[in-house]
Amino acid sequence: MTVAVLYAAAYIALASSVGVEMYASQVLLFMSFYTVGAWCPDRRRAFWVRLAIVAAMASWLLIASVLGFSSGTAGERGVNAYFAFLLIQWTINAAYFSGAWMFGDRAWQQAMERQELERAHAEIRAQQEQLAEQAVSLERVRIARELHDVVAHHVTAMGVQAGAARMLQAKDPEAAAGHLKGVEDSSRQAVRELQSLVHTLRDDDGAVASVPRLSDLDTLAEKARSTGTQQVVLERIGPAPALPPAAELALYRVAQEGLTNARKHAGPRAAVTLRLRTEEDRVELEVSDDGRGTRGRPLVPGTHLGLRGMRERMDSVGGTVDAGPKPTGGWLVRATVPTVGAVTPAPAAPAASAAPAASAASAEETR
Repeated sequence: MTVAVLYAAAYIALASSVGVEMYASQVLLFMSFYTVGAWCPDRRRAFWVRLAIVAAMASWLLIASVLGFSSGTAGERGVNAYFAFLLIQWTINAAYFSGAWMFGDRAWQQAMERQELERAHAEIRAQQEQLAEQAVSLERVRIARELHDVVAHHVTAMGVQAGAARMLQAKDPEAAAGHLKGVEDSSRQAVRELQSLVHTLRDDDGAVASVPRLSDLDTLAEKARSTGTQQVVLERIGPAPALPPAAELALYRVAQEGLTNARKHAGPRAAVTLRLRTEEDRVELEVSDDGRGTRGRPLVPGTHLGLRGMRERMDSVGGTVDAGPKPTGGWLVRATVPTVGAVTPAPAAPAASAAPAASAASAEETR
């Protein structure tokens, strides 16, 4: 702004005393005037400075026009010719300063828009990096949860069966051999599930057919009974649920974790009820036992992440999970998932009557 004011004053003074230079001086005048609009951060002051320069230039041109009309040279060229010359000069000056004003303001607006775009681009890049970090963290949690559910269940079963085989090795070799056969079957099943898990993590498109579903609960209950340490009863109430594969996998893993915890903590004589109830607006899964707990430390130490993993799974599919001791003794895990669409009729099989489940207090850690 200082340069523009000083140059405009010098231009008027030199043009009045020496004469008008029509080339470099015009370019410099344009650039000094344009730069005020293009770079001055104080837009109010930039407006008034440019308005003052325009007023000074217009006043000087008006004075020069009046003085030129009264000079002898105007009479020699003729009045019409002089007024035509004035019209050209005023039109050129109006276009000159209007263009410098408009181009300066437009340059400022483009600079502000470019700065805003750069800021938005920086925010997008930062958000992309944050989303990438979150995706990696969520994938790590997902892998850890899947490994926990697959490995902990089968390792617990193998530990119980191996312990039973060790105790029966001298007294009943045939029973011990049966338990060792169960260890072999559990290890093979663990390998198969780990292979399925690897395919699930590597190829999401082909994972839907390989993940466990609620229809596999019968197999899960049968494997739990094959350990010979518990009575596991599966009850299905209502029609077969219509749930997406992710919701069915979440409920299956809750059932698997509940049976694993019952095997470790409920005691060898505990009865476990696995109940799947389908209602109009939700599907509920319960794992309930009447055990009094085992004395001492369990055969297989836990990771204390079971209940946390259940809650993470239920949160990911919009469901809830509650776990805690029952007033009459034992432990209850209840997971609920909202249904999607209508339910399909269940296969022809008599549904067992379900005993009313006691309300469970929420627990912060698995047993």
